[in-house]
Amino acid sequence: MPTPLICVTCGVQQEPTETPPSGCPICLDERQYVPASGQRWTSMAGLCQGHRNGFAAVEPGLLGIGTAPHFAIGQRPLLLRTSAGNILWDCNSLFDAATHEIIAALGGVAAIAISHPHFQGAMIEWAHAFDAPVYIHDADRAYVMRPDPAIRFWSGDKCALPGGVTLINVGGHFEGAAVLHWGEAAEGRGALLTADVISVAADPRQVSFLRSFPNYLPLGRRAIERIGAMLAEMPFERVYGGWWHSIVPAHAKSVLDLSILRYLDAIEGRYGSPATDPGRIPLPAES
Repeated sequence: MPTPLICVTCGVQQEPTETPPSGCPICLDERQYVPASGQRWTSMAGLCQGHRNGFAAVEPGLLGIGTAPHFAIGQRPLLLRTSAGNILWDCNSLFDAATHEIIAALGGVAAIAISHPHFQGAMIEWAHAFDAPVYIHDADRAYVMRPDPAIRFWSGDKCALPGGVTLINVGGHFEGAAVLHWGEAAEGRGALLTADVISVAADPRQVSFLRSFPNYLPLGRRAIERIGAMLAEMPFERVYGGWWHSIVPAHAKSVLDLSILRYLDAIEGRYGSPATDPGRIPLPAES
């Protein structure tokens, strides 16, 4: 019987097949990698044997969903609870009965939005379970590993979702890479959900940008300037990246603006400019 196998490296579920594919197209792309040990696959049943999803409140109305122990890229999707229904931002690979029961008790999922191909996870399992559409930018159509009628390809710069939520195509990491703006977050001051399209640094007063994280490929000036231009008019106090620890808790708009300037200086060989010193932004404890 055809089985939708899951890549152990990137965690993306593939189209059902009788025999394992020769390789994962997402991992064969220059932004990802195939380990020296070679391509490996698992199934949802196999993943359920030793893994579970954990849930934790990130802020009021925002719930994180993370798989333990660590699997593949290890991203932490987010469930936004809006007055128009719940929106799932990105997916992980594990979808089991317990996850279904917990999310159903919270009102289910009205829509799923994917930031970029690496975080597709088992999005079609989630979509079928909750009869929810999956929003993916059309520029990333070729990277959909499990095509399905649930997918809604959107185009252009922005896409409005229920509950006053907006997807913004900033590009960079992938041509179709998107971030999500949620105006009701942070007590009405707004937040960006960015996965690693905009990556939160170890110092939460800094963010950065790469074409490939495992292969250390940078982005050029044009891509960085587009990110800045697409977000110039968007108000936000916080940034939520793709992992539990990846949070800019305050002053996120200033963090982004200074980080863009610092990045542009760095790729042109200028370092240490006082104008882009993250020390100008208060630490979270000082806020």
